[in-house]
Amino acid sequence: MRDFLPADKARRERVLAVIRERYRAHGFDEIETPVMEDYDRLHAGLGGDNEKLSFSILKRGMDADGIRAAADDQAALADLGLRYDLTVPLARFYATHRAQLPTVFRSVQIAPVWRAERPQKGRYRQFMQCDIDIIGDASARAEAELMIASLDVLDALGLVGGSIRVNDRRALDAMLDVFGFAPDQRPGVLITIDKLDKVGPSGVVAELRGRGVNASAVDAFAAYLDRPASVPSFDEAGIRATLPDGIPDEIVAHLVDLGDTVAAARGGEVPLVFDPFLVRGMGYYTGTIFELAHPSVDYSLGGGGRYDGMIGRFLGQQVPAVGFSIGFERIVDLLPETGSEGERSVVLVHDRDVPIAQLLSLKTALIGGGARVRVEQRPKNMKALLERSTADGYASFATVNVDTTPETLEIKPLS
Repeated sequence: MRDFLPADKARRERVLAVIRERYRAHGFDEIETPVMEDYDRLHAGLGGDNEKLSFSILKRGMDADGIRAAADDQAALADLGLRYDLTVPLARFYATHRAQLPTVFRSVQIAPVWRAERPQKGRYRQFMQCDIDIIGDASARAEAELMIASLDVLDALGLVGGSIRVNDRRALDAMLDVFGFAPDQRPGVLITIDKLDKVGPSGVVAELRGRGVNASAVDAFAAYLDRPASVPSFDEAGIRATLPDGIPDEIVAHLVDLGDTVAAARGGEVPLVFDPFLVRGMGYYTGTIFELAHPSVDYSLGGGGRYDGMIGRFLGQQVPAVGFSIGFERIVDLLPETGSEGERSVVLVHDRDVPIAQLLSLKTALIGGGARVRVEQRPKNMKALLERSTADGYASFATVNVDTTPETLEIKPLS
């Protein structure tokens, strides 16, 4: 968990403002949920490995003897926990407030979440998530809306050239069926396939053989990995060339429809890449899955997928849902560390003998004109003050003495 200095906080707020504005422009409405959820809900098998990283909250009123007696039973120790993502709270929120929401609900949630991670670069125990979700629409339009809005966010932040890797959990399952992997072996097989980028084809095949799964299925998968590479294209021919024979037509048609919809909205551009080995570890995904990529980095800047079965766990009936989570912390790290507020940010550097009334009158006049104003007494080291002001995001300064008036105030650029 981290502290943020003023310049860092200002930069984060600028990014958040862009994200909020763009998602709102695309018709998403912001909601807020509590930082805590019931322990049983957070550990209902919906959060995958994140459930193991959740922070639990000790039941109120337990004494030392009660804690010792329940030491081996987490559920007996805790009845609440800090949220580890925003998807589980959204499912509970929708089930609670469905009657007050539109048939197709487009939500934005921007809030901190907590995981008991081992702290390292890019991994924090408290971090911000920015999620958009569409509940109540089972068509490819819902996925397309999420992708178009998220690509628009990257563009608005100056991170042009983003793309989205796409797959479908149904295609993955059908592919494993074609190769001959037994249904009970597939969860473990997917965990291994998800390591393809890290250990390569030979490493994946070796690990699959070590798992003791069907040897003939591993042979078929190894042969598939060794096939000649096809020219990537997000159309029917390109997707079918990437997949083995036997994948149901409706899955391919869904992906093609998705690509056509995104291309139409992006002026003919298709910033989608079909990746048959994209897995995404969350067990609740039921259909399309995707990850946001940018050519400046080799890791994803967000991702999501369709999770049609989750809300039914709370509501008692199935409701289609799909979500996309922007990797806020990673995106902030890609952007410049300082951001100028333009001419509307001024540091007033005053002599010691300037009357307070005169000084604050000048400040109030500038604020009234739309400027952001900081007051600083002139130090011995003027250069250090100006450098710090620049680092804090100020773009200009003015010196004030006892004779300065609004008409004679001269504002100069800091750089």
